[in-house]
Amino acid sequence: MTMMNKIRLTAIFLAAATAMALAACAKSGGNESAPAGATSAEAVTATGTGDTAEVKDTADAAENDYSDFSYSEGLKADGYFEGVRALDIVTLPDYSAIEVPASDAEVTDTEIESRLSSLLAEHQTENKITDRAVEDGDTVNIDYVGSVDGVEFEGGSTQGQGTDVTIGVTSYIDDFLEQLIGHKPGETVNVEVTFPDPYQNNTELSGKDALFVTTINYITEKVTPELTDDFVAENLTEQYGWKTADEVKTGVADQLREQKLTSFVRTWIVDNAEVGELPESHVEHQKNAMLNYYSQYASAYGVSLEDLVSQQGYDSIDAMVEEQKASLENAAKELLVLQAVAEDAGLTVTKDEMKAFLKDNVGASSDDDVKSYVERFGEPYLMQVTLNEKVYDLLAKNAVISESAETETETEANQ
Repeated sequence: MTMMNKIRLTAIFLAAATAMALAACAKSGGNESAPAGATSAEAVTATGTGDTAEVKDTADAAENDYSDFSYSEGLKADGYFEGVRALDIVTLPDYSAIEVPASDAEVTDTEIESRLSSLLAEHQTENKITDRAVEDGDTVNIDYVGSVDGVEFEGGSTQGQGTDVTIGVTSYIDDFLEQLIGHKPGETVNVEVTFPDPYQNNTELSGKDALFVTTINYITEKVTPELTDDFVAENLTEQYGWKTADEVKTGVADQLREQKLTSFVRTWIVDNAEVGELPESHVEHQKNAMLNYYSQYASAYGVSLEDLVSQQGYDSIDAMVEEQKASLENAAKELLVLQAVAEDAGLTVTKDEMKAFLKDNVGASSDDDVKSYVERFGEPYLMQVTLNEKVYDLLAKNAVISESAETETETEANQ
């Protein structure tokens, strides 16, 4: 999977195609972890651009886990909306040569270096260090057994399996990890902590003093390779076609430029298209997609949909849907605009192209891999996703970088 395709996966497969993405914008903060590392559910949101239409009430949502929802509902086998001609609803601007301000397509040396660093980080190796003391910021593999008043408690032990923690990053109660600083691998440290009060992960432990007998197994140091011709030949040539370090730098710059062009035209086409009344069923589909994703996420953590929604600070499922209303409508609008362009340009996709999209974007290299995605999303939905990518490719390919074109910020400043 190329870096460019990884970027597009987020922009197209999850956003424009309306699969819900994990978000770091939960309305309520997370809980501090015990050493056992219980993870709290994160927020999920819809994404998109625009507004119109109405979102139906979510009455009796508590009794509906949305497990029967199909992403392919309302789509034809070719990925187009069933019974809808988008060009009857959408008036498209002239997209044959979208002018992109040079500043919006400019790639900086800092951006290139950042991308190169990310690429090299994918090929990091790890060394296990045992001959020095633990320092702040180190990643350390440890085992521990926790007890209160001499009695071990459930969930307070690694059971000899070892766990990796990073001092100053991993969130454990009190100053648990900081007490390891200065000790060497092979040592056993009596870590004394006090559970917070209240302690949501286990109320029976709230406010109690605890002892964790902790063994430091080793310190993990990551080694990042240097970008050399030999490294490229061994690790990047087969996947990317690059043969030298200079070709990597040029290729990364081209990818970043393409990414920026795609980002610009994606926003431009939606902002400049005139959209009439959205089919209510399209907005309802976005809502159900969101609630389906929430339901599955809640189920994975053994909580109800209502509890998950409450944890994110909403009074009810209806309240959450209402707050996400604009995003749901925006997603529906964007998909309709994309189909309008596809209709106008006469774009179609084949099953082979869909399979190629899955291979390039999510690593679905075998028939079984493809089958699993088809079972999850349905073939029509995956065809729609592939069609959307074709639209973005068309818009970006025909875009023209213009020194004279103003950015949106410049235009506003001149008004």
